Amino acid sequence: MKKTVDARGLPCPQPVVLTLRAITDAAEVTTIVDNQAAVENVSRLARSQGCSVEVAEKEDGIHLSIKREGAPAEPAVTGHAVACSASAAPAGPIVVFVPSDCFGRGPAELGERLMGALFNSLLEVSPKPKMIIFINSGVKLVVDGSRALEDIRALAAQGIEILVCGTCLGYFELTERLAVGRVSNMYDIATVLLEAGKIVDL
Repeated sequence: MKKTVDARGLPCPQPVVLTLRAITDAAEVTTIVDNQAAVENVSRLARSQGCSVEVAEKEDGIHLSIKREGAPAEPAVTGHAVACSASAAPAGPIVVFVPSDCFGRGPAELGERLMGALFNSLLEVSPKPKMIIFINSGVKLVVDGSRALEDIRALAAQGIEILVCGTCLGYFELTERLAVGRVSNMYDIATVLLEAGKIVDL
């Protein structure tokens, strides 16, 4: 079975996400992109899934011909790897902690775009977090008008609990615009953080 993915003009990580979906049930996939970053990202993904990649520049874009050749590559093991028993694994859930509406340091517009891309990527990766906590300016991501809102709603639909700081909503005068999640308080948030097996702090 062959598939074609037209990813021209799509923001990161959409070319990767669409290609991953295509190669799960197709032996050959052609992904068309229009920038070098997408070429590198899609090529890296394809090789990690046991596929070969051939790149050709054509008039309508850059074509990546992807063919499945084997099983997905195993993660690289370095000389510093340490084997641990299963009992040493954290017992609590994964919690994502979002204290800002921007991802990383730099221009706000870029940070907002990166944060949107991150939540879009969370829809595809695993393991999934059990909860996502939004505090401070991070609450701006869960109100009407947020560019990340639809992806956060989709994560909630997958069973991920969304906790939103009520004090923060009030500070930014956003209480009435909350569009997804449950209004929470610092006691509940502190309890969740202390019981978490892993906290991913954005």
